Amino acid sequence: MKFDLKKYIQSFTTNRFSLISWGVTIVVVIALLGTTLWWAQSGGAASAAHPESTASANQSQPVVNLPTSGQAQNIAAISSIGRQLNLKTDISQQASYQITTYQVMKGDSVFAIAKQFNIKPESILYSNKNTLHDNPQNLTPGMTLEIPPVDGLIYTWKDGDTIDSVAKEFKAKPEDILNWPGNDIDLTNPQIKPGTVIMIPGGQRELISWLEFVPTYQRGNGTATSELGGGSCPNLAGSPPYLWPTNGPHTISGNDFSPTHLGIDITAFEGTPVLASGAGVVVYAGWSQYGYGNVIEIDHGGGWATVYAHLSQFNVKVCDYVSAGQVIALSGSTGNSTGPHLHFEVRKNGTAVDPWQIVS
Repeated sequence: MKFDLKKYIQSFTTNRFSLISWGVTIVVVIALLGTTLWWAQSGGAASAAHPESTASANQSQPVVNLPTSGQAQNIAAISSIGRQLNLKTDISQQASYQITTYQVMKGDSVFAIAKQFNIKPESILYSNKNTLHDNPQNLTPGMTLEIPPVDGLIYTWKDGDTIDSVAKEFKAKPEDILNWPGNDIDLTNPQIKPGTVIMIPGGQRELISWLEFVPTYQRGNGTATSELGGGSCPNLAGSPPYLWPTNGPHTISGNDFSPTHLGIDITAFEGTPVLASGAGVVVYAGWSQYGYGNVIEIDHGGGWATVYAHLSQFNVKVCDYVSAGQVIALSGSTGNSTGPHLHFEVRKNGTAVDPWQIVS
């Protein structure tokens, strides 16, 4: 094959120019990109994006320059403080200083209402003497109660009252009465008109002891008796109360034991079997005038007695001997009751005892 020097030179020359052309093109592109970036950083981009700035400059108006890199970082930090911090606003509930009027509903109890308003049951009794007469059992649906905003009592000012005399009567501090916001007393001239209703924070008074009025038994001459009547019964051997008086849960559906409530209100639907807590003699089975409705009392001997109230049905009668765990009645809502439950009391020698410490 014959080597053609002329063609070889022409081919080399053509390829060389092609390479040079491509190289020049690349250099030009890089230069344009670099120029564009420089132009944007120097403020040209801002003028292009906001032509009104250019117009203002042409009219010799003051021009506000963009911040430098360091200034921009500081501004960004300041403007973003609110977003970077995890701000938590603690809005506490505003204390209530006003007396609340509450209408009793079915199923209510003094204890449940007190818990709802975060006060003690006694405070409700203190403030509603003319309605409840110091007896939680007097609560009935539709009744209107005055609920104090804090523990203490609501009092209607009488002619001749003074801050000191009222504070002393209800074992409270005079300054607490004066400074209570809801009383709205002018501290420069603390005069309270008769008939004004005020709040006595921390105030208290003596409550009626209902143990003097509730049914109780008295043993004598070999017999078991009840002050409610029903005659005397043979004194048969019994056993102290120890059983829970229902087969249901050991829970409270109303009032718990306290100095103002001599028993416990046990959760029980209408018609729940009521069990004798211990062996003994039925000394009363009938209606009670003290708000208990249909009630049974059992003498267990040894000074022990139990009371079962608000019953819907009797399964025993006076002088019947019952064994521990025997069905003596059905639960209900008779008497002063806002809903079905079993009011249960334990007594020792005529004194109310906390059932939680006795039965299991």
